[in-house]
Amino acid sequence: MNSRALTMPATRPQPRPVPTLGVRMRQLRVSAGLTQSELAGDRCSKEYLSQIERGKTRPTPEMLAWLAERLGVDAGFLETGQSSAEYAESEAAIARAEAAVEGRQFEEALSALEGLGFSPDAPELEFRALMAESWTRAYFGEQRRALDVLGRARDLSELEIFTDVERADVLYRMGVVRYQISSINSAIGLLSEAYELATRSGLPCDRLRSHILEWRSRCSRRQRDFEAAREDIELALELAEGLGDTLTVAHVTFQASIVAERGGHWLRARALAERAKELYEEHGDQINLGRMLNNLGGLNYLLGKPEDAVSHLKQAFSIALETGSDVDAAQAVSSLAQVHLGSEEFELAEQQSRHALELLEGRVDFLDEIGNAQIILGRSLLEQGRLDEAETVFAEAEASLTQLSSASHAAVAWTAQGDLASRRGDSKSAATLYRRAAEALQDVRF
Repeated sequence: MNSRALTMPATRPQPRPVPTLGVRMRQLRVSAGLTQSELAGDRCSKEYLSQIERGKTRPTPEMLAWLAERLGVDAGFLETGQSSAEYAESEAAIARAEAAVEGRQFEEALSALEGLGFSPDAPELEFRALMAESWTRAYFGEQRRALDVLGRARDLSELEIFTDVERADVLYRMGVVRYQISSINSAIGLLSEAYELATRSGLPCDRLRSHILEWRSRCSRRQRDFEAAREDIELALELAEGLGDTLTVAHVTFQASIVAERGGHWLRARALAERAKELYEEHGDQINLGRMLNNLGGLNYLLGKPEDAVSHLKQAFSIALETGSDVDAAQAVSSLAQVHLGSEEFELAEQQSRHALELLEGRVDFLDEIGNAQIILGRSLLEQGRLDEAETVFAEAEASLTQLSSASHAAVAWTAQGDLASRRGDSKSAATLYRRAAEALQDVRF
């Protein structure tokens, strides 16, 4: 009020290590039956070739081409371990993966990357492949693997051929994945470092800076620091609008709507949501359109329009089915369950919250959504007089929500448990739970 449970392709086989340029040159020289002196001829000294073979120096492009001709190989192969044709083939596969990620076709992205091997002398290709793979792994709920991939990308980004913007991009993605596994303090640190690095670079990167601020705003929202969330999202929106990039504007406006909703500004939140919806429709972005409809459904419910809420939520669920996103479907169903709970349709609320939890099973990157669905399920059971079942579900909700980085999330579960204790006539336990929830909420900044 978001990923598919698919059978993953087999793990990509680890390619054999590709020799460095120096090792490759020595192997080719020995294979040709040449000494260093014979290979050098009158062009250079054998000491210079020895330096190349030992990795102490790197030949100029002209020298590289001359050595390749002397050794009878393609210059691209001598430099990177791949011929020019092989390099172009790898680059094309990576470009397909990048385009697939951009179009949210993540299975296609994995397929394009499968089996690729990379030379130490072509780090730019490996870096691009790792960046594409990171988003793909995160989409499929493999956050730990995504972090491993990004760790390798971060190591590569320290090479001189990469810019501070590319280094910032790695940190940004690491921050996003850390957010997904509820490591919020770590995420904020990474995102802040990424923003500072991108800003100091002096290079045009307002799109990246906008995305960084958008995700840092989410982190602040998770910590219930709504003032910090508002400041970041307003600056993110300013940067996006300055670019004239309407899709980025849509993404940031979506988040701005959620910030406004959390701050109790429901009419402003709905206006922002309608604007984002229009932009997503213009771009034909069905996945985010469905998510926006889910948000609009929740806002209409808050504004006392349950019929409009149900209409939007059913549209969101339909789009989630069309796009194959179990997580988005779960969020729409959970929101519908909330509406039915508020309308005192407790059996429907139970059915739909159970369905949402089935769709979210195993998705540790959606603990917030899991906890909320458990709260709805528990309350629907409570209202049906099934107190023991409600107690079990509320305990599960508490376990889910306490894994988030803010005690105020667990306060929702403690309040529900207090209501259960009150229903049982245990006023002492109820008071203890309500007090615990109130203490957790006292430092929340609104």
